[in-house]
Amino acid sequence: MAILMEEGEVRQNLGVLIKFLAFLAAVMVLFSVLFHVIMIRVEGQEHSWFTGFYWTLVTMSTLGFGDVTFQTDLGRVFSVVVLFSGVILLLVVLPFIFIRYFYAPWFEAQVRYRAPRQLKTTISDHVIVSDYDLLGPGLVAQFRAHEIPYVFLCPDAERAASLSRDGIEVVYGDLDAIDTYYKIHANSARLLVANQDDRTNTNVILTAREVAPELPILAIANSEDAIDILQLAGADSVVPLRRQLGEQLANRINAGHAQTHVIGSFGDLLIAEFPILNTPLVGKTVRQTRLRESLGLNLIGLWEGGRFKPTSPEHELTDHCILVVVGSRERLDELDELLYIYDTNWNPVIVIGGGKVGRSATRALQRKGVTVHLVERNAELARKWEELPDRMVVGDAAHRELLLDAGIEEAPSVLLTTNDDATNVFLAVYCRKLNPDTRIVSRVTHERNVDSIRRAGADLVLSYASLAVQTITARARSRPLVLLGEGVELIEEDVPPSLAGKTLAESEIGESTGLTVVAVRDGESMRTTHRADQRLPEGGRLFLIGSPEGLEKFHDRFVNHEDD
Repeated sequence: MAILMEEGEVRQNLGVLIKFLAFLAAVMVLFSVLFHVIMIRVEGQEHSWFTGFYWTLVTMSTLGFGDVTFQTDLGRVFSVVVLFSGVILLLVVLPFIFIRYFYAPWFEAQVRYRAPRQLKTTISDHVIVSDYDLLGPGLVAQFRAHEIPYVFLCPDAERAASLSRDGIEVVYGDLDAIDTYYKIHANSARLLVANQDDRTNTNVILTAREVAPELPILAIANSEDAIDILQLAGADSVVPLRRQLGEQLANRINAGHAQTHVIGSFGDLLIAEFPILNTPLVGKTVRQTRLRESLGLNLIGLWEGGRFKPTSPEHELTDHCILVVVGSRERLDELDELLYIYDTNWNPVIVIGGGKVGRSATRALQRKGVTVHLVERNAELARKWEELPDRMVVGDAAHRELLLDAGIEEAPSVLLTTNDDATNVFLAVYCRKLNPDTRIVSRVTHERNVDSIRRAGADLVLSYASLAVQTITARARSRPLVLLGEGVELIEEDVPPSLAGKTLAESEIGESTGLTVVAVRDGESMRTTHRADQRLPEGGRLFLIGSPEGLEKFHDRFVNHEDD
């Protein structure tokens, strides 16, 4: 009851229940009085007042023991009236009002009461995220994999309680209340992520700044116009994710001639990918490429069928393989010189979807001198941005004639940037049918559809959520962003004592975790060309490529068991 009485709405609900119970009591008293009147004046019987109340109660509740009955028609009509009144008031209305105005509010209040209202005092150097939205599951997986303390803010007590039951660190509180940020230890946090709408983000930043003036804040901007406002409010960095997603998609296409595309870096080394379509590498095994011997580049994996795969020496390379290598800028330039004469295709790249992501990708491609044909079915939007691409094609990309007119048969690459996954799946199948050799790079909104788009024919898939999660995680770990693709990331870990002194073959890192060792740092030296008999140095650093699940396996097998 104390929990119920804390909330004004609940007190009003209890008032309704009490009024109904008072009304029900009045009806029972009235029926008891009428019982005596009819019994004395019509039936000629006398009963005690308690008997009258007893008869009313058993009749209204439909028990009807039959020990006290009327013999006249008037008495029996009265009995029927009392019986139907009881059915309606006791069996229908009373349970409804009890559940609606007492039990349900009590249960909801219990749930809200269980919502955590303060972060544990033992947690510090944590990441604060202002909303558990589409990014939530991915962020939790990353934070757990990298053992980063975190907390989500939730202004809805019931949702906060539900998240807490699922094992997610969450605190219930108003986003614009200063007290909330004291309760989540904003002063000792390593990062605050403002991932609400732009207006709410501004309020979150200003409120947090009052409590923690030195707290690093990363804000996600939904609109380009909000970037300056969020910076003025106090955000240290503002990420326009849709623009960034478009730029990332544009960085992964083929156009002009075969060349490497740098997708990340660590130390002085660069991670790059390049297609091998129409090059002498097609049909060779990984061993036969001799990239390490001839160019000093380490082949760390490949994309095939939209999936990242670790390399094996005898793996045969096909037309649609995209190799991922690590090396210095000079070595990559040498590789570009060798690739320049292969797979030349100067036809326009097709971008399907003229929204924020599609326009961002178009601008990024044009900055690189690539000709772009933009397909947009919304005529009004197409007119507004008609001058942006080299050619605007208005209409539904599902029509064969429109795609042929846009140049699908000769296009070196197609970018699918619509925000509807089903549309992108359909278009991936269609574009692959019309041009089997084109490189298809697709955006995906929901990670559950990644495999579907891969099966449909996309060579590479990037999602809004994945980009956001990787960006936030990189910032929380003070690392540069390396976006390899969906479900694949660059991981940097200390060589655990359990592996120090062992050779790569003895460590069984790849076999037990699915991670691929990219490089090993020993002091100031970085080695990317490693053999199976190379020993892992004590106090060194490992650079690996793989999934968050693989990282969890790495920690479980080589790190956490040491504490047992």
